[in-house]
Formats: sequence, C-alpha cells, structure tokens
Amino acid sequence: MPMRGLEDSVVVIAGGATGIGAATARRLAEEGCRVIVGDIDVNAAARTVEQMTAAGQTGSAVEFDLAEPESVAALMTTAVAAHGGIDGLFVVGADMAALRGDSDVVDIDLDLWDRVMAVNLRGYVAALKYAIPPMLSRGGGAIVMMSSAAAFQGEPARPAYATAKAGIGALTRHVASRFGKQHIRCNAVAPGFTATEAIRSVPQWPQLEASALERIRGPRVGAPADIASLVAFLLSAEGAWINGQVVNIDGGTVLR
Repeated sequence: MPMRGLEDSVVVIAGGATGIGAATARRLAEEGCRVIVGDIDVNAAARTVEQMTAAGQTGSAVEFDLAEPESVAALMTTAVAAHGGIDGLFVVGADMAALRGDSDVVDIDLDLWDRVMAVNLRGYVAALKYAIPPMLSRGGGAIVMMSSAAAFQGEPARPAYATAKAGIGALTRHVASRFGKQHIRCNAVAPGFTATEAIRSVPQWPQLEASALERIRGPRVGAPADIASLVAFLLSAEGAWINGQVVNIDGGTVLR
C-alpha cells in the first residue's frame, strides 16, 4: 500500500547522492514523489536519479554545497522553478571526511570544529531558511532532518559531530513551535549504526559489524532502507500528527 499524501509531492533531499540520502530518494520516488536530489557530488546524485528514472519515476540531480548558504538557496530556487513549489524536505548532508579528526575537546583542531558546524548545523539552518517560505506559499509541508544516536550516547570521541546532531533536535523543536500552526511539520531521525555501501566496503567491516551488534538490542545492524522507510512515513500524511520529535531508529541501542 502506498503511503498517503506522497503521490506527486515535490521533495528536496539535501545530500541525496549516496547512503541514506540515496535510499530515501529511491523510496520516495517509489511512493510517487517528484524528487530533487541535491549533493556536492553531482555525478553520484545523477547516478541515483538514473536508477529512479529507469524505473519510470521522477527525479533530478542538482549540484549544491550545504556549507554555502547561497548554494542552498539556489537548490530550493531550482526546485520551485522546476515544480512550482516544495512539499517536503529531507536534510541529510554531512562532511564525513572532517569527522576523521573529531577527537576530543582537548585535541580537536578548532578549524575542524568550525567545518563540522558549517555543514552539519549551519547548513541545516540554511536549508530551513530557504525551504520554509516556499512551503508556506504552498500551504504547508513536512521536514525531516538527520540527527544521530551520537546526540544522546555521550561518546568519548566525536564531540563536534555529537554537538551538531544535538543541535538538530533544538532546530526541530523550534520549527515545530514556530511554524506548526501554519501547517509545517518538522521532525528528525536519529539512526544508530547503519551499514551503508561505503561502510560495508571497508576492510574492517566484519569488526565494525561485530562491535555494533554488541550495542544493538536486536539481531542485525541497520540498513539505509530502514531509515528511508521512517523518513517517508514522517513526510507522508500517515505521520500528520507527529511534529517536533527526534525519533531514534537504531535497533534499540538508545532507550529513552
């Protein structure tokens, strides 16, 4: 059964070239959405769109940089020009390369901290800033942002990443409080360990999987399709009474 309220809706995915973003793009296209896949790697975004169009679905790839507000604004302008408006937004982009140096608050390079915040937090603010006005013009819309279990776990490393992801929760609650009466819903998803194609391809994958399974109250690690299903639900009319929430999706890793 298709999810109600997604057919023919216009959804922008900010960071949809690979991994969870790509899986969500494909899932939303299957639901009948017109999907704009924005990513700094436009070639990878185009490959994701090719998979969609080959299946008779509607999608387009747009190059943009989540760290540059003007580029984020251009992504939203492109979506409106092509489709007349924006109904849904999924902000999922991140600079994963920067996270390799995200050690602890004593040793971290502050330029690295600023880079993580520029992409993983300020970029999300920019996406909200430029997507909400066209949503309001259209009568409302639904937003999902990418948080993480790291926002709740208190890890000994990755302070910049965890801080940014905790900030996503505050942004989510702000948007729900400020724009909920104007038919804007905003939620976040907080995945635990998710085995994307990139993670499965590294030599240490068996050790990573075994370590993750020790923390998961279930028989397997997560897959991008798991997250995509939740995002689609939150963007659909099925999730119409869910607003301002950060939803953990991690096999029971974080219990709260």
